[in-house]
Amino acid sequence: MKYLIIGLGNIGDEYAHTRHNIGFDVADALAEKHKASFSPERYAAVCDFSLKGKQITIIKPNTYMNLSGKAVRYYMQALKINAENIFVLVDDLAIAFGKIRIRGNGSDAGHNGLKSIQELLLTQNYPRLRFGIGSNFPKGRQVDFVLGKWGNEELIELPALVNKSVQAAETFVLRGLSASMNEYNK
Repeated sequence: MKYLIIGLGNIGDEYAHTRHNIGFDVADALAEKHKASFSPERYAAVCDFSLKGKQITIIKPNTYMNLSGKAVRYYMQALKINAENIFVLVDDLAIAFGKIRIRGNGSDAGHNGLKSIQELLLTQNYPRLRFGIGSNFPKGRQVDFVLGKWGNEELIELPALVNKSVQAAETFVLRGLSASMNEYNK
């Protein structure tokens, strides 16, 4: 069985370790845990490893968030991976910081990365982990908040939350969508 795990984010030092790049950070932690390293490939940084006989490819699109679907579609086709075997790691304003939510389908909820994926895959039916970043920002400052760095209190909790997201991705691969939803959507 082959799986494609997609960490969403934006390339460039100015976006590194921002709320919007949590998908990249979780993808990095997953790769590091399995001693895999990324190399620059077409449309994405890519790494591969095996987990209990299952082949996993992780990508971090280099297309910027708004064109993430281009990289996702390319690697799904190149690796012959169906939508039910992809797992998108993405930030979510509508979920409180400290929570993650796994779904097998759903709307893009205004997230440009998910919108691009749905437009190019022609479906909303693909598994994703939404990492709650909260919505603690003044009116009109959403972009600054999303593209901003984590606060000091958030930074204390962040490593455990990233680790929990890594475990959720592994559970998805090893035990399936329902098991990962049951275990992590609490």
